[in-house]
Amino acid sequence: MQEKEARKENLKKLEELGYKAHPYKFPAEDRIFRLVKKFKDEKDQEKLQKIRVKTAGRILTIRRMGRATFFHISDGLDKVQVFLRENQLGKEKYRHFKYFNIGDWIGVEGVLFRTKTGELTILASDFTLLAKSLLPLPEKWHGLQDVEVRFRKRYLDLIVNPRSREIFEKRAKIVGIIRNFFLVREFVEVETPMMHSVLGGAAARPFRTHHNALDMDLYLRIAPELYLKRLVVGGMERVFEIGRNFRNEGLSSQHNPEFTMLEFYWAYQDYLFLMDLTEKLFQELAEKVWGGPRGQYQGRALDFSSPWKRLEFMDSLAGAMGIEKEALWDEEFVLKKAEEVFPEDGGNPPSTYGKALDFLFDTFIKEKLWEPTFVMDHPKVISPLAKEHRDDPRLTERFELIIAGMEIANAFSELTDPAEQLLRFEEQVRRKEEGAEVDMDYIEALSYGLPPTAGEGIGIDRTVMIFTDSPSIREVILFPLLRKK
Repeated sequence: MQEKEARKENLKKLEELGYKAHPYKFPAEDRIFRLVKKFKDEKDQEKLQKIRVKTAGRILTIRRMGRATFFHISDGLDKVQVFLRENQLGKEKYRHFKYFNIGDWIGVEGVLFRTKTGELTILASDFTLLAKSLLPLPEKWHGLQDVEVRFRKRYLDLIVNPRSREIFEKRAKIVGIIRNFFLVREFVEVETPMMHSVLGGAAARPFRTHHNALDMDLYLRIAPELYLKRLVVGGMERVFEIGRNFRNEGLSSQHNPEFTMLEFYWAYQDYLFLMDLTEKLFQELAEKVWGGPRGQYQGRALDFSSPWKRLEFMDSLAGAMGIEKEALWDEEFVLKKAEEVFPEDGGNPPSTYGKALDFLFDTFIKEKLWEPTFVMDHPKVISPLAKEHRDDPRLTERFELIIAGMEIANAFSELTDPAEQLLRFEEQVRRKEEGAEVDMDYIEALSYGLPPTAGEGIGIDRTVMIFTDSPSIREVILFPLLRKK
C-alpha cells in the first residue's frame, strides 16, 4: 500500500511540473524492436550519433548514479537502454525523472550511441510521461511464477514473461499460415451463427441462453458443421471458418469450455484426400514454425515427415485390448469392459455403447500415440454425420488425427443422404446421446442435394500447444476460463 501511495505522490509531482497524467498521443516514430534489429551490428559511433530517434515503451529497470541515469524501456518485443545526463538535459529537466518508476510508460527523444560495453543506447534530449504505473510490477521483474495469477492477470504475465508474448505472437503466425493455406486453394472464409436454436455438429453438452426479444431459448454453438454444409448445398464448394465453439464440459490441460476451431469443407472429395491434405498443412506449419519437419514437444521428438501412420479404429482397439475384434460389436461386453477399467475416482462410467467405445479407445490407444497418426474407419454409432464406409456398413469413412496423445483433428467423408441422416439423428435421440436433437431444417437442406463432400475440424488451441511446446491449453489461450477466486 505504501508503494502505491508513493507512486500516486510521484504522479502528483509530475502533474505539478506540467506533465499530463493521461496524454492524448505521442508519435513514437521508431518502434524499439525495429531500432534494435536495424542497428544491432552498427559500431560506428559517428554514424550512430547522427541518427535521431523518437520512441516509447515501459520502463523495466532504473539505475541512478547522481547526475547520470541509465534505464531500459521495452515495447514488449525488445528493449533498449536510455541514458539521461544532467548536463545534456539541464538540471531542472533531469530532476523530473526522479518521479518516474519502474513500470511507467515513457516517451523518449534523442540520438543513438554505444556504451563502453557495446550496448546500443539512446542519449536522451527529452522525455515525457505517457502513463503512470500506480501499482508495482510483480516480483521485481524476476518473473511471474504463480500459474493462477498468470492466467487470471494475463496483462501482468505478458509484461514480465517474454515467453508468454512469444507464444501469442506465434499463435497469430500459425493462424495466419492456416488461413493462407486455404485461401491459396480457392476457399472462401465464412462466418456462421454462434447462437443455434437446434443443437448439432457434435455430441457435447451445450451452454444455454435466452433471447429476450424473440422469447426463445438458444444454445452457444458446439460446432459450425451443419451451417457450413448448408453452404456447400448452396453451391459454395470450398468453405472454411476459424472461430469459437462452446462446450459446457470439464476443464483440463487439453480442454477449455471456449475454444477455437478451424472447420472446412471441400466438395467432390473424400476422407482419404483429406488425410493427404492434412499432412501437407501440418508440414507447412512445421516448415514455417520449426524450420523443418522435425521438432520437439515436452522433451520428446516429433517428426512430421511423410508418410504418417494410419490405424483402423476397431482393429487397433481389439489388438491393444488383446481380444477378438468381433467382441467389440457386443454392446454389453463393451459397456462391461469400460466399467472394469474406469477409474474409481472418475465419476460415473460411460452409460452408452458409443461413449464406452470412445472411452476404451482413449484409455488403450490415444494417450500412447505420439507421432502423427490417423485413426480411421470409426463405427457408425459414434459417427452420426459421417458417410457409411464403402467396404463395411458398420463403419464410417472418418478419421481422427492424434499427435502427442491429443486429438488434433476430426474428419469425414460427409453423409449426404437425407433419409440416412434422419435415421442417424433419431438413433442418437433414442440412445440419449449428449446434445442429441433432430435438426429438420438441416434434413431439408440435404434434400436439395449435397454433392460428395469431405469435411474436417482442427483444434487451433491444441495445434498451437504442439508448435509452442506448451503443456496446457491455458498457456495458449489469452484469457482461459478460471474458477471464481
